[in-house]
Amino acid sequence: MKQSAALSRIQADMTPGVITAGGFLGSDPRPLAEILADDEARVSRLGLTHAGIATRMRALRAAGARGLGEAVAVPPHFEVRVDGVRGKLPCPFSHKGLYAKVNIAVRNRRRGTEVAYTDLGIHLIEAHGFYEGRDSQFRLDPETLAETLEIESSD
Repeated sequence: MKQSAALSRIQADMTPGVITAGGFLGSDPRPLAEILADDEARVSRLGLTHAGIATRMRALRAAGARGLGEAVAVPPHFEVRVDGVRGKLPCPFSHKGLYAKVNIAVRNRRRGTEVAYTDLGIHLIEAHGFYEGRDSQFRLDPETLAETLEIESSD
Protein backbone atom coordinates (compact mmCIF):
# COMPACT_ATOMS: atom_id res chain seq x y z
CA MET A 1 0.00 0.00 0.00
CA LYS A 2 1.36 3.38 -1.01
CA GLN A 3 1.50 6.14 1.57
CA SER A 4 -0.82 8.96 0.53
CA ALA A 5 -0.33 12.62 1.44
CA ALA A 6 -3.35 12.33 3.76
CA LEU A 7 -1.79 9.38 5.61
CA SER A 8 1.49 11.29 5.90
CA ARG A 9 -0.37 14.20 7.56
CA ILE A 10 -2.14 11.78 9.92
CA GLN A 11 1.16 10.09 10.74
CA ALA A 12 2.69 13.49 11.58
CA ASP A 13 -0.16 14.06 14.05
CA MET A 14 0.66 10.70 15.67
CA THR A 15 4.16 11.72 16.70
CA PRO A 16 4.93 12.41 20.37
CA GLY A 17 3.66 15.69 21.74
CA VAL A 18 1.05 16.44 19.06
CA ILE A 19 -2.07 14.68 20.42
CA THR A 20 -0.54 12.67 23.27
CA ALA A 21 2.77 12.94 25.08
CA GLY A 22 3.99 9.55 23.84
CA GLY A 23 2.32 9.56 20.44
CA PHE A 24 0.81 6.55 18.71
CA LEU A 25 3.76 5.08 16.82
CA GLY A 26 6.30 4.05 19.45
CA SER A 27 9.61 3.21 17.82
CA ASP A 28 7.97 2.03 14.58
CA PRO A 29 9.79 3.65 11.64
CA ARG A 30 7.41 2.28 8.98
CA PRO A 31 5.02 4.48 7.01
CA LEU A 32 1.48 4.46 8.40
CA ALA A 33 0.20 2.72 5.27
CA GLU A 34 2.56 -0.20 5.96
CA ILE A 35 1.55 -0.40 9.64
CA LEU A 36 -2.13 -0.53 8.64
CA ALA A 37 -1.53 -3.12 5.91
CA ASP A 38 0.50 -5.35 8.24
CA ASP A 39 -2.17 -5.37 10.95
CA GLU A 40 -4.91 -5.88 8.34
CA ALA A 41 -3.08 -9.01 7.15
CA ARG A 42 -2.63 -10.27 10.73
CA VAL A 43 -6.32 -9.81 11.55
CA SER A 44 -7.29 -11.51 8.30
CA ARG A 45 -5.03 -14.51 9.04
CA LEU A 46 -6.85 -14.89 12.37
CA GLY A 47 -10.17 -15.02 10.51
CA LEU A 48 -11.32 -11.91 12.39
CA THR A 49 -12.47 -8.40 11.53
CA HIS A 50 -11.61 -5.11 13.13
CA ALA A 51 -15.31 -4.61 13.89
CA GLY A 52 -15.53 -8.01 15.58
CA ILE A 53 -12.49 -7.28 17.74
CA ALA A 54 -13.87 -3.86 18.70
CA THR A 55 -17.26 -5.35 19.53
CA ARG A 56 -15.68 -7.77 22.00
CA MET A 57 -13.54 -5.02 23.53
CA ARG A 58 -16.60 -2.78 23.92
CA ALA A 59 -18.68 -5.59 25.51
CA LEU A 60 -16.01 -6.28 28.13
CA ARG A 61 -15.69 -2.55 28.77
CA ALA A 62 -19.45 -2.30 29.37
CA ALA A 63 -19.38 -5.27 31.75
CA GLY A 64 -16.44 -3.81 33.68
CA ALA A 65 -17.95 -0.34 33.95
CA ARG A 66 -20.35 -1.68 36.61
CA GLY A 67 -17.38 -1.77 39.00
CA LEU A 68 -16.95 2.00 39.08
CA GLY A 69 -13.15 1.72 39.04
CA GLU A 70 -12.96 -1.61 40.87
CA ALA A 71 -12.31 -4.95 39.18
CA VAL A 72 -15.43 -6.89 38.22
CA ALA A 73 -15.70 -10.62 37.57
CA VAL A 74 -17.12 -11.21 34.10
CA PRO A 75 -18.15 -14.78 33.27
CA PRO A 76 -16.79 -17.16 32.40
CA HIS A 77 -13.30 -16.23 33.70
CA PHE A 78 -12.48 -12.59 33.07
CA GLU A 79 -11.71 -9.78 35.46
CA VAL A 80 -12.30 -6.29 34.08
CA ARG A 81 -11.40 -2.93 35.55
CA VAL A 82 -12.52 0.34 33.95
CA ASP A 83 -10.93 3.58 35.15
CA GLY A 84 -11.69 7.02 33.86
CA VAL A 85 -9.49 10.06 34.07
CA ARG A 86 -10.37 13.63 33.28
CA GLY A 87 -10.14 14.75 29.74
CA LYS A 88 -10.80 13.64 26.21
CA LEU A 89 -8.68 12.90 23.16
CA PRO A 90 -9.33 13.46 19.46
CA CYS A 91 -8.94 10.75 16.85
CA PRO A 92 -5.63 11.24 14.99
CA PHE A 93 -7.47 10.29 11.76
CA SER A 94 -9.53 13.50 12.18
CA HIS A 95 -12.80 11.76 12.96
CA LYS A 96 -15.30 14.13 14.54
CA GLY A 97 -15.77 13.88 18.27
CA LEU A 98 -13.62 13.31 21.29
CA TYR A 99 -12.96 10.09 23.22
CA ALA A 100 -13.00 10.00 27.00
CA LYS A 101 -9.74 9.05 28.68
CA VAL A 102 -10.89 5.66 29.90
CA ASN A 103 -8.50 2.80 30.60
CA ILE A 104 -9.78 -0.76 30.47
CA ALA A 105 -7.78 -3.71 31.85
CA VAL A 106 -9.00 -7.22 31.06
CA ARG A 107 -7.45 -10.22 32.77
CA ASN A 108 -8.19 -13.69 31.48
CA ARG A 109 -7.87 -15.72 34.68
CA ARG A 110 -7.96 -19.06 32.85
CA ARG A 111 -5.05 -18.16 30.56
CA GLY A 112 -3.22 -15.89 32.99
CA THR A 113 -3.00 -13.12 30.38
CA GLU A 114 -4.02 -9.47 30.45
CA VAL A 115 -4.54 -6.65 27.98
CA ALA A 116 -5.13 -2.95 28.55
CA TYR A 117 -6.82 -0.61 26.14
CA THR A 118 -8.69 2.68 25.92
CA ASP A 119 -11.92 4.01 24.46
CA LEU A 120 -9.86 5.70 21.76
CA GLY A 121 -8.12 2.38 21.10
CA ILE A 122 -11.47 0.68 20.48
CA HIS A 123 -12.37 3.42 18.00
CA LEU A 124 -8.99 3.27 16.24
CA ILE A 125 -9.37 -0.48 15.69
CA GLU A 126 -13.00 -0.40 14.61
CA ALA A 127 -12.93 2.66 12.35
CA HIS A 128 -9.35 2.59 11.06
CA GLY A 129 -7.86 -0.88 11.62
CA PHE A 130 -5.11 0.85 13.62
CA TYR A 131 -3.54 -0.99 16.57
CA GLU A 132 -0.74 1.59 17.03
CA GLY A 133 2.92 1.28 16.13
CA ARG A 134 5.51 -1.12 17.50
CA ASP A 135 6.51 -0.36 21.10
CA SER A 136 3.79 2.27 21.45
CA GLN A 137 2.54 2.51 25.03
CA PHE A 138 -0.95 1.43 23.94
CA ARG A 139 -0.01 -0.94 21.09
CA LEU A 140 -2.58 -3.74 20.85
CA ASP A 141 -1.30 -6.86 19.17
CA PRO A 142 -4.16 -8.50 17.23
CA GLU A 143 -3.07 -12.03 18.18
CA THR A 144 -2.81 -11.13 21.87
CA LEU A 145 -6.24 -9.49 21.78
CA ALA A 146 -7.78 -12.52 20.09
CA GLU A 147 -6.22 -14.93 22.58
CA THR A 148 -6.78 -12.96 25.79
CA LEU A 149 -10.30 -11.80 24.95
CA GLU A 150 -11.12 -15.20 23.43
CA ILE A 151 -12.41 -13.80 20.16
CA GLU A 152 -13.59 -16.56 17.87
CA SER A 153 -12.89 -16.60 14.15
CA SER A 154 -15.78 -15.43 12.00
CA ASP A 155 -14.96 -18.15 9.41
